Parts: sequence; C-alpha cells; structure tokens
Amino acid sequence: MNTATQVLHQLMAVIDDRRQNPPEKSYTTKLFNGGNDLIGKKIMEEAGEVVEAADESGQAGREHLVYEAADLLYHLMVLLGHHEIHIREVEAELGRRFGVSGIDEKASRNS
Repeated sequence: MNTATQVLHQLMAVIDDRRQNPPEKSYTTKLFNGGNDLIGKKIMEEAGEVVEAADESGQAGREHLVYEAADLLYHLMVLLGHHEIHIREVEAELGRRFGVSGIDEKASRNS
C-alpha cells in the first residue's frame, strides 16, 4: 500500500471511530449530527471552492487547489462514513472500471 493510500485509510479509520465514538468537540461529529443535509452542503461548498481554485495561476494557485481538493475529499469521506461505506469500496469500484472506456462504462449503466 502506498503512502497516499495509507493516509486515506488512516483518515477513514478516524472518521469511522468518530461515528462509533463521537467526541463532543469534533467537527466530524458535528457533520454526522447534521446528516446528509449538512454533509451534502459542505461537499457542494468545497466542490465550488475546488473549481474556483483551479482558475488560480502559479504555485500559489496550485497549492490552493491541493488544499481545497483535500477538503473536498475529507467531506466526501465523511459522507461515505455516515453511510458506513469504507474508502476501500470506492477503490474497488475504481479498480473495476480501470481499463474500461468512460463512454463504454456510462453506456453500460443505461442499458
């Protein structure tokens, strides 16, 4: 397992722990308490910030995009955790699609 995968799995473990043992002073706990509505709003907000950051130039713009992408991934992982879906399941789905044309994959869902 590479370092990036390890970090995502460690983050997922923390998110799962927050769901099972919610500390009172935890942002993740606050998100879980807000359910799909709050988590979804945060995902939409963060997605917008990712798109805005993508328009920024230079090294500062690049660093801002990475920062915002990390926020988006975190909030998406919280939503997955809220539904007791582990990041491994998303990895498996991406692996299933690997080597399949996006156009062919999408067409297979419509049939």
